[in-house]
Amino acid sequence: MLQAAARRFRPLGLPFRLLLISDSLMLLSMMVGHVAVPWWVATEGGAAELAIFAATLSAASFIALPLLSPLGDRVSKRILIAGGLALMALESLVLAALAQAGIYHLGWIIGLELLSVVAMAAIMPASFSIVAELLPGEQLTEGLGLQKSAQAVGRLLGPALGGAVLALASTAAALWLHAGLLLAAAWLASRISAATPTAGAQARHWLRDLRAGLVAKWKIPMERGWTFVSSWVWLFFGPGIGILLPLKVQSLGLSAAWLGACEASLAAGMLLGSLGGSVWTAQRIGRFNASLGAILLEGVTMIAIGFSHQPLLIVFGFALFGLGIATVQMVGQTHRMLAMPQAYRARMTAVNMMVMQVAGTLGPGLAGVSLLHMNVDWVYGLFGLGLFVVGLAYLKVPGYRRFLNLPHAEAEGAYARDYPALFR
Repeated sequence: MLQAAARRFRPLGLPFRLLLISDSLMLLSMMVGHVAVPWWVATEGGAAELAIFAATLSAASFIALPLLSPLGDRVSKRILIAGGLALMALESLVLAALAQAGIYHLGWIIGLELLSVVAMAAIMPASFSIVAELLPGEQLTEGLGLQKSAQAVGRLLGPALGGAVLALASTAAALWLHAGLLLAAAWLASRISAATPTAGAQARHWLRDLRAGLVAKWKIPMERGWTFVSSWVWLFFGPGIGILLPLKVQSLGLSAAWLGACEASLAAGMLLGSLGGSVWTAQRIGRFNASLGAILLEGVTMIAIGFSHQPLLIVFGFALFGLGIATVQMVGQTHRMLAMPQAYRARMTAVNMMVMQVAGTLGPGLAGVSLLHMNVDWVYGLFGLGLFVVGLAYLKVPGYRRFLNLPHAEAEGAYARDYPALFR
């Protein structure tokens, strides 16, 4: 098995392999932090402060993503990724020091985490689009799949590691680990060699670059509908794997180790899907059916989790979440990336992320208001029902079914072929 993996990775080159390891460590660290920081806030500040924390960071990300998205066309993506990770490591060190000293202040935590939000706004579009600079076109699909797999490995191990450190040591210990892993990821990212933006790209007007990405998204009917429906999906789904999870765990009187187990199960499902489960499903029932079915299954699973009081069933439900996420990404997002012109990938990806952040801001707020009137079980169930209903709206997105069922070769460059005036 290891020899087969080595044969698969070797032709992709050292820079791409460094990216995979850096991405895996980045996600490993982020998931440790994703367990530690919300648990700290939920324990010290309760549901209200957790909702404020999540909504504030989502709103900040919504602003930062579009403003920083043109950086990927102007500055070396290696510098963006490595510099952003170093900034996140510095922020995590300060946060760990506060936890070590027993100092909890929501304003300070949010202020520090805002640095991480800014860094991620620069890192994520660059990380998604740098694969196209490291690999030739014929290897892009495989490379994107391997990147998702590497990230899923970090997602798989991070929550389990974070939950174990929280259970056996302390929040401060988990945050020290978070910072150390980020430093390692930053060092590896600094060694990636990738193409440097041309002088013309650096000279283009910043606002013109922003407008070009937004206009392209708006004037392609399928992209417009796809993005709109996806934002509603995330409005209901995001709280289910975010703010509601630690509250559900605490409502059952469980330890932080169960929070880590749920996060790890989510990542395990994603890894299973990215290593072939999603492709296998799509080959048998079609890409469109696989993607739509995954989202509807997530809605049903959320309803089941909401009304279940069995920890093992909840952990299993998060594995189904992970498999659904991987299926949507591998079937839909890889196709979508291939359709975008290379020079627009960072900006159009940033627009997708920006819209998701709108939903990421509204979702926790809606969940927080709902929690004032009903318990977490009912909120989970109603959000699952909402997810199922809005997922059906993909049936109405113009051209979506036909596009997803295209072979990869026909999907590549589809936007530029169909709408050449938007990508001059």
